[in-house]
Amino acid sequence: MKKINKLIAVFALMAFLLLPTQSAQAQGPDGGGKVVFGENFTLESGETLEGDLVVFGGNVKIEEDAVVEGSVVVFGGNIDLAENASINSDTAMIGGTMDISGVVDGDIFILGGQVSLTDTAIVHGDIAAMGGEIKRDAKAQVDGDILENVPAPTVDIPDLPTIPNVPNVPDVPPPPDVRVDVNPLWEPINVVFRALAVAALAMLLALFLQPQLERVSDAVIRQPVLAGSFGMLTAVVAPFVIVIMVVTLILIPVALLAAILLPLMWLFGVIALGQEVGERFTKAINQSWAPVLTAGFGAFLLMLVGGFIGMIPCVGWLAPFLIGLMGIGGVVMTWFGSRFAPGTMAQPVEVPPAS
Repeated sequence: MKKINKLIAVFALMAFLLLPTQSAQAQGPDGGGKVVFGENFTLESGETLEGDLVVFGGNVKIEEDAVVEGSVVVFGGNIDLAENASINSDTAMIGGTMDISGVVDGDIFILGGQVSLTDTAIVHGDIAAMGGEIKRDAKAQVDGDILENVPAPTVDIPDLPTIPNVPNVPDVPPPPDVRVDVNPLWEPINVVFRALAVAALAMLLALFLQPQLERVSDAVIRQPVLAGSFGMLTAVVAPFVIVIMVVTLILIPVALLAAILLPLMWLFGVIALGQEVGERFTKAINQSWAPVLTAGFGAFLLMLVGGFIGMIPCVGWLAPFLIGLMGIGGVVMTWFGSRFAPGTMAQPVEVPPAS
């Protein structure tokens, strides 16, 4: 039971790192941690990283005599821990290769990857692999248990008793043909009402969070492919992490918070894109509207067009789906607009000339 709790703790760490508030703390000046998006990270020899290290879509290399005082979590990348280097907490990786020659003072968890332990590797905890492989040198030291592709337990099913023959049932007359007339205008009316509701929320958010909305839309416009990738990663990983937290029982409140947070991320991202649509529309007609009106009209126009496109059979869902993914990705990249996205610079501020 202790081993399972440790593995669940690693999953919980991954879930917290997906939340914008926790990511901000991991990179704050007090915590000393680091979050890296789409780049490789190297901790050079003799350096010490105070806090957790989280890398999305990049490789991690910890050179000799380097120390990470927190946990290391890597999504879609490799981990290389050199000899005499150490990680003083848990290590988790999804889809990659983990080469361990140093010391890991905690548990190791991999999902769909490979762990290689050299003769100098020391692990003061458990090693678990789901859909992955563990290669261990005979001289490698592992203080805990090693779980590799554990099969599900088999249950012997007792033989069912013989069921007696069922007597013939007389023919039942077919039910009467009931035809319900459906109003063909209901779906377009529903699209219009949804667009009006989102427009009202957009106008309210523009009153208090206009800079945050602009940062999210700027991240999506400048890096649409990267924003869509982050949105897809969040949409795929978040439900899996929520289920793991629900299983632990004690983390059910956090799971409920995460379940509420995902739709809010979609709504915030769509409203930010709607504000960009409104600004471009006003420029196209050579008008200058108030930011509140621009955000409301742009969100209404985006939801209206997306809703009508979504009514197209078979392929109509694709456009609203991609818009939602890019909106979620923009929110994740900017932590709900609290900072500029990686790789973008703050817009220069025009200073009026001195009188």
